[in-house]
Amino acid sequence: MGRKLHIWSLFTIAPIAGFLVYLFWQSPEETIAWNQYLTMETETVSAASTSVLNAVEETNTNIGIFEKTLANVNKAIAKEKTYYTQQQEKIASLTTTSQAQMTTSDKVLEQILSNLLGDPISQKSGDRSTIKVYSLQGAGYQGYMAKVSIHSSNALHVSLAHDKVKSSGETTSAAAKRKGATLAVNAGGFWHTGDGDIAPLGITVIDGQIVTMYDDAKKLSVVGFNKQGHLVGGNFTTQAEIKQNNILQAASFTPTLLANGQKLAIPAKWSGQREPRTIIGNFSNGDLLFIVIDGRQAGYSSGVTLEEVQDKLLSFQVKDAFTLDGGGSSSFYYNGKVLNRPSGGQERKVSSHILIYP
Repeated sequence: MGRKLHIWSLFTIAPIAGFLVYLFWQSPEETIAWNQYLTMETETVSAASTSVLNAVEETNTNIGIFEKTLANVNKAIAKEKTYYTQQQEKIASLTTTSQAQMTTSDKVLEQILSNLLGDPISQKSGDRSTIKVYSLQGAGYQGYMAKVSIHSSNALHVSLAHDKVKSSGETTSAAAKRKGATLAVNAGGFWHTGDGDIAPLGITVIDGQIVTMYDDAKKLSVVGFNKQGHLVGGNFTTQAEIKQNNILQAASFTPTLLANGQKLAIPAKWSGQREPRTIIGNFSNGDLLFIVIDGRQAGYSSGVTLEEVQDKLLSFQVKDAFTLDGGGSSSFYYNGKVLNRPSGGQERKVSSHILIYP
């Protein structure tokens, strides 16, 4: 047992003894070289450590700059979000106010019409429009009026007789029945082509397409409707003007009666004449007004002058108004029948019509 322990101790001490012998026998030069090597390695490690520390410090500095930039960006985003929220709240408030004002305006308008005309004799409402029809009576004349609120761009259409520019003409009731309209009035003037047919005067627009544009447009007013169903009229003479005003449907006649709530001068050749009339106008809220007044029928209705029409329209708070073809052409169709009494004893065949769908 003792012998085995001595042998184990010998093996344990041998490496240490060998290392001591190596150090004892190592030359001074080797010792110096070894020390230099250790010094160089230490310096290299120290330089590397310094470089790493510098890199870490630079990284920390960049992280600090990034964090400050990110904080500024977040502040800017929060500021923009607050501004956007405030703007949305303002828009919502303005929208609510506008809707309230429109509702008030509608109520005031309804009250004015009710005071002047009484309750509607009939009304129809749908997704495309709301139609209210009134009986219209005055000193020596009778007729009908429709107030129309447009809800959709396809509520109103201008229709050509038999869907042709040149034709033998078509009565307003026939066009309305053929197209399935609830309300219809005759539209623009027409001229005789010399072969028994007729064609529209001036500019006519059907579903955004200009189908007629004659030279006489310079003497006429375009009675048009844009994509929102709002009345857009004036002395337009070029395709560019039609497109700029986004006119979707239009016919032509003359004269213009009101512009922005103001009377326009009636040409001397039409002044003071009592005739059957077809009139279109709009209210400040965008609702449309269609009027047909009978005439040339003693004891029933002698018609009205254009000056009388202007006064009546202003009493209704109408903003803009135009004449459409009148005389024997005037026709007011509603809910399957002609309500007025055309001056010729029956409807006249004309070249264009305005059709309304609820």
